[in-house]
Amino acid sequence: MSKPPFLDLPAGVRAYRLATARGEFAVHDTGDTPATAGHTALLLPGFTGSKEDFIGLLEPLARAGVRAVAVDQRGQFETGGPRAEGAYTQEELAGDVLALADALLRERPGEPVHLLGHSLGGLIARAAVLRAPSGFASLTVLSSGPAAVSDSQRERLNLLLSALPAMSMEAIWNAMRELDQSLGAAGEAPYSEREAEEIPPLMADFLRHRWLSNIPEQLAATGRQLMTEPDRVGELAALPLPFHVVSGAQDDAWPVPLLDGMAVRLGARRSVVADTGHSPNAERPGETARILADFWLSLCPVRTA
Repeated sequence: MSKPPFLDLPAGVRAYRLATARGEFAVHDTGDTPATAGHTALLLPGFTGSKEDFIGLLEPLARAGVRAVAVDQRGQFETGGPRAEGAYTQEELAGDVLALADALLRERPGEPVHLLGHSLGGLIARAAVLRAPSGFASLTVLSSGPAAVSDSQRERLNLLLSALPAMSMEAIWNAMRELDQSLGAAGEAPYSEREAEEIPPLMADFLRHRWLSNIPEQLAATGRQLMTEPDRVGELAALPLPFHVVSGAQDDAWPVPLLDGMAVRLGARRSVVADTGHSPNAERPGETARILADFWLSLCPVRTA
């Protein structure tokens, strides 16, 4: 799972619950200002992640002129959700994304939202775009591939799926630490022994609290999505929408050459954040924010009154 670079909200960023037609969602919002006119980005975290995974992007994006709204999706951390797997189908989660985008669009009519999804969030983001492409100004997939995750990650996800019905979330967390391997999102361990020694107590407490706050049924449903997702790149490429494929230089969930090929198929801008793995947003947030802002600001959406 991604480890945020820090936890204190940057100046000017507000934490609140964004009301939508499908309920309230916990968000971090850099704020709607004249400087960000025409450029609002909705950021969707990955499996076992949360809005905090984007915390390092918020200040540099706001400085660049992009309003960034990072969200806990249904069943994640501070948003919560039902204890039923049917509430977390991809169709349901994509519906939430459309409701979130609509809520932001109502604040500034005629200014569609730039959508970004990290890892699992990328699969949900593209499902939302395929349902309603006119509601978005662009789609960026961050460390998210064309179909299901790699074989090695499916093995790890299978371990998690077998543990969820039999163990408490606390017991699974302890087991993940003891095993020093990933039973979490798309190939990243909660942290290695070396990293565990370096994590300050407040960060360690946050990571544990976030894990325990996830709805187990959400993890089960979305874990299966990661293992069974079909290739929908052809459908996506048929849309008249700007695309951006961003990743680290290495990725165990979706190998980088696979992401390169997906970008070609989409006719997308391709960006690689050097010296990073599955979570460039947390590992090198300044450079990642620059890459994202350059893409979004280059599109210059036209206002429609």
